[in-house]
Amino acid sequence: MKFNTKTIHGGQITEKGYNAVMPPIYQTSTYAQKSPGDHKGFEYSRTHNPTRTALESSLASIENGKFGLAFGSGLAAIDAVLKLLKPGDEIISTNDLYGGSYRLFTKIFEDYGLVFHFTEMENLSSVENLINNKTKLIWVETPTNPMMNIIDINRLSLIAKKFNILLGVDNTFATPFLQQPLSLGADIVMHSATKYLAGHSDVVLGALIVNNEQLSEKLYFIQNASGAICGPMDSFLTLRGIKTLHVRMKRHCENAEKIAKYLSSHAEIENVYWPGFKSHANHNIAVQQMNDFGAMISFTTKGNNFKKSIKIIESLKIFTLAESLGGVESLAGHPASMTHASIPKEEREKAGVVDSLIRLSVGIEDIDDLIGDLNQAIS
Repeated sequence: MKFNTKTIHGGQITEKGYNAVMPPIYQTSTYAQKSPGDHKGFEYSRTHNPTRTALESSLASIENGKFGLAFGSGLAAIDAVLKLLKPGDEIISTNDLYGGSYRLFTKIFEDYGLVFHFTEMENLSSVENLINNKTKLIWVETPTNPMMNIIDINRLSLIAKKFNILLGVDNTFATPFLQQPLSLGADIVMHSATKYLAGHSDVVLGALIVNNEQLSEKLYFIQNASGAICGPMDSFLTLRGIKTLHVRMKRHCENAEKIAKYLSSHAEIENVYWPGFKSHANHNIAVQQMNDFGAMISFTTKGNNFKKSIKIIESLKIFTLAESLGGVESLAGHPASMTHASIPKEEREKAGVVDSLIRLSVGIEDIDDLIGDLNQAIS
């Protein structure tokens, strides 16, 4: 079954009650049992819910995985991964990281004895230099948020396997339409399904996908024991969103390419960060491991003019100034004061997240309207 078919049919079975084409929303907390322990596979909805199970099967299918798990948010999914570890264990992650992930790592789990190292992962020698016998996890975003750096998943997986370390990949920006980390050697794939998978800015939901059965059992136990699950309505909406992922992503990418080229030719714009440019540091890696270059773009104004950047954002009319990304509508954000505000300024700027940086999530509107909006805002 090819990807475009998997988004609609992957992992799905016909509902047995009335042969419903879409999995019903099982808005129930508990299930009747004939006798203690004698039930139809569902006993309590924190543990299992038929709507969530349908979503988890779909998630596994589109990522070429065997086991899918759905959570109340992307951060809840990452939280479950970190609960695989013990005090004293060390984690290596990219220095260009979503602010919420950084906050979870440094403000929550460092207090429980986990040790985090943040480094530039475009040069993989920097990763190998940090590995020791306490290193248990390498955590990657690619493309990174918000600098759009590309990390070689396959080469990194060889390093992880060499030292018997888990490799987790946040695939939120790329989605499985563009990139499938498990097929490239990763052990765990994470999604903030709030973004492209659900795709309509009406759900908060997270996901993990793995192939290893023993690892899946540990994560299922944490999911059930900690209870950070998503509800049946959000499961239904995300499953519905996945069914149009392939058609939405195609338009997202088409629009983003045109906007990236427009920005790069504008006299008032200094730097444009988008993996599709041949001048991008790891463009060749993006070509190898991605089917297209995504719909996230970051840019700075001429002279890194902070006031000019804020004026642009405030002047947009079709792009909405808002947190998040990946919806059908175009969004603009200011990472330094919004998504990455929890990272200290000095650390942000080392990674390139300067105060003039603007991040765009390019939607699926008419491209002429989007470019016209940017043009009037910049001018």
